[in-house]
Amino acid sequence: MKQTAMTISINSSVNSNQNGEQRMTSLEIAQLSGKQHKDVLKAIRNMESAWEKVNGRNFALVDYKDQKGELRPCYLLSKTECLYIATKFNDEARAKLVLRWEELERLRIAEMEHPKQKVKEIRLLTCDEEILDEADDILGDELAKLNRYSRFCHTASEIAKVFGMDGADLNSFLADKNIIRWAKGQWRLTQKYKNLGLTEDRYKYVHSLNGQRKLVSYLVWTEKGRQFVLGLIQ
Repeated sequence: MKQTAMTISINSSVNSNQNGEQRMTSLEIAQLSGKQHKDVLKAIRNMESAWEKVNGRNFALVDYKDQKGELRPCYLLSKTECLYIATKFNDEARAKLVLRWEELERLRIAEMEHPKQKVKEIRLLTCDEEILDEADDILGDELAKLNRYSRFCHTASEIAKVFGMDGADLNSFLADKNIIRWAKGQWRLTQKYKNLGLTEDRYKYVHSLNGQRKLVSYLVWTEKGRQFVLGLIQ
């Protein structure tokens, strides 16, 4: 079993908010993931609307001074927010971020227990398989939170079975009725049927050909939406 040694140090890019909650900047996320900061900023912006929809708040945007002393934007994120952003990363980068937060929490506890002894550095020896298992467990919890509103909803395939149809047939029928339309790679309600409580977004992870994990959403029907669809066909 391959092992990886990793040295993790405290630096100024880790902060706390007024409630003492630890925060990490997008600068350190870029450093940990091996990405350019501008690319991390873009990924965060692209994911912010879904996060706001589920959690009702945006990510905290702050300023920092670069090497020239000029103000630049960066995000200041909680652990949960960081791990949500990490769904865009590959397994190795995501594992590094998980371990970083684990060590920050251990350091915080150590400093609380020994306030006169400032812990500067921790050397961690761990197994690659354990890293990835831990990352999957944490991301699974985050996925459950994202899907709390769609947990008891119905897929098109589940509704279609009542009539001996498959999901594709039902979606085609609903599209012909101008109830849903294909947009940006998925079915969405048309404007007339939005905001009626008929559907929710359900999230899942998919893997690209290069092995990167991506968070995607798809349409599912609430019980009200299910009754609506059944009424159209019966």
